[in-house]
Amino acid sequence: MPELPEVETTARELRPHLIGRRITEAIIYWPGAIAHPSAEQFSELIRGRRILNVTRRGKYLLFPLSGDRTLLIHLRMTGGLSVESAHRPAGRHTRVVLLLDDAQALHFTDQRKFGRLWLVDDPETILGKLGPEPLDAAFTAQVLAERLRGHRAPIKAMLLDQRCIAGLGNIYADEALFAARIDPRRPAESLNESEIRRLHVAIRSVLAEAIRAKGSTLRDYRPPMAESGRFQERLQVFRRAGVPCPICGTPIARVRIAQRSTHFCPRCQR
Repeated sequence: MPELPEVETTARELRPHLIGRRITEAIIYWPGAIAHPSAEQFSELIRGRRILNVTRRGKYLLFPLSGDRTLLIHLRMTGGLSVESAHRPAGRHTRVVLLLDDAQALHFTDQRKFGRLWLVDDPETILGKLGPEPLDAAFTAQVLAERLRGHRAPIKAMLLDQRCIAGLGNIYADEALFAARIDPRRPAESLNESEIRRLHVAIRSVLAEAIRAKGSTLRDYRPPMAESGRFQERLQVFRRAGVPCPICGTPIARVRIAQRSTHFCPRCQR
């Protein structure tokens, strides 16, 4: 699933191609991709609106539109967006195409059909339960400590909970915990002040580095305007079970936490 760095990269690469463009028509190849309103209403309501910006909140892409509407897109497992010629035929996994007024089109593709689009008056109806943005200046070590306080769930599970922190997923939770040298199985409430500070720094630094690398291309994700992300070349533990730890040489272990495969060094991470 695309996580914060991949969604942020998508927003940044789409922005110069879409801001100011008017949507002339929505072609919906699979109505199930439209979460709200109905597919028919979506097509009617989005037609003629101008794209004012392309931003991100957590793992959601936001497209503020003229007329006080916002298009939200969640890529989920295999969703992707690209700007194509309006004359390019839809691909096998193309679910929605938004034709633009400059002979271009925004294609939403999704092999596994988990991604969704919303057209809403108030995006907070969808986004209101999300936790803080980990790269915002307001996200301090103290904020992280408050989010973790009193929670007995494993720290890895807390990092995956979008109500705790918005945008983290399996890849970057594993990598941040390794960078902070924290065992992902530990209860969140067991972290002391020093460990929380280390984790705070690790989350922000790992995410920032991944954004600079345009995310991780492991299977399905591709940036809209590039062949692939590059952060997968720098992964220290994620999907490296059995490989020697880059720090101590101990084989990387894999366990399941919150129904997700979790990778860590049993020696370095305490």
